[in-house]
Amino acid sequence: MQIWPGHPYPLGATYDGTGVNFSLFSEVAERVELCLFDEAGQETRVYLPEVTSYCWHGYLPQVQPSQRYGFRVHGPWALEEGQRCNPAKLLLDPYAKAIEGQVQWDEAVFSYHFGDAAEARNDRDSAPFMPKSVVINPFFDWGNDRHPRTPWHQTVIYEVHVKGLTMTHPDIPSEVRGTYAAMAHPVVIDYLKRLGVTAVELMPVHQFVQDA
Repeated sequence: MQIWPGHPYPLGATYDGTGVNFSLFSEVAERVELCLFDEAGQETRVYLPEVTSYCWHGYLPQVQPSQRYGFRVHGPWALEEGQRCNPAKLLLDPYAKAIEGQVQWDEAVFSYHFGDAAEARNDRDSAPFMPKSVVINPFFDWGNDRHPRTPWHQTVIYEVHVKGLTMTHPDIPSEVRGTYAAMAHPVVIDYLKRLGVTAVELMPVHQFVQDA
């Protein structure tokens, strides 16, 4: 698989219309593997060839949006220093713009074996039980839409949770409640306009792991 040096910035996976630049920050890594997964879950590994200011990076000209990927970090296993590098563990990209799947709480995703001392490293492959980062296409055709460019002194920001605002609203169809589509429903738009709101800030919108 062809790989070029790429760039340390921006971090994460960045599609430029031709290929994808990958960059991962680590102060302790000795090697970093980029792991690419096809639709069947088959894995292809390539080493990121360059490191600049602790950023490991490489550019793959043949990779396209929707590519699933993760990282494996080779480095020290020194518990007393808080270092648990283990290439058997597939890592999500902390700068991923999309994620597919959920964590399956198999013993393989842990750094240790259940019932054993914490110092005993678990070298089972965690990839089958881990969600995957996904490359996205950042280019979007907005058509005739234009930024409203509301002056700051006239801006009223409404901070809202999508599910909290729409999940029990009786005038929103049940099939879209709790979704982004519900936020665009006319009853929600009318409500925001009556309040004088000019901008909506959705919080939270980041992926998080259900560990309880």
